[in-house]
Amino acid sequence: QVQLVETGGALVQTGGTQVLACEVLGNTASISSIGWFRQGPGKEREFVAAISRKEKRVKYADAVKDRFTISRDDALQNAMITVYLQMYSLIPEDTAVYYCAASFLLPTDSVPDSADSYETWGQGTQVTVSS
Repeated sequence: QVQLVETGGALVQTGGTQVLACEVLGNTASISSIGWFRQGPGKEREFVAAISRKEKRVKYADAVKDRFTISRDDALQNAMITVYLQMYSLIPEDTAVYYCAASFLLPTDSVPDSADSYETWGQGTQVTVSS
């Protein structure tokens, strides 16, 4: 059983920086990758970034590439305890509820960008970027 808890949502000014954290509770050894998704007002949920268990492979959506960084806490030898999303140069279009999600069934070097590839989701955290 795995539970995901997102924290770090806030009201931020355009051009600002914010860090989100996804704390992974439970049997972390069963996770192959962690992804971040977001859903803006009136929009569908979209992929933001993902990181794999093996080799720390990462993938980003084009909209956030070069502005966001995904990383994980490796304090316990590849255990995926906390995954971070560092967001720089924020713009109003980044306003959304941000969700982290865990994938269990794909290979451990996978960085899936489809929501269907993730089996467990957190409750989300709100990021609002003011203009």
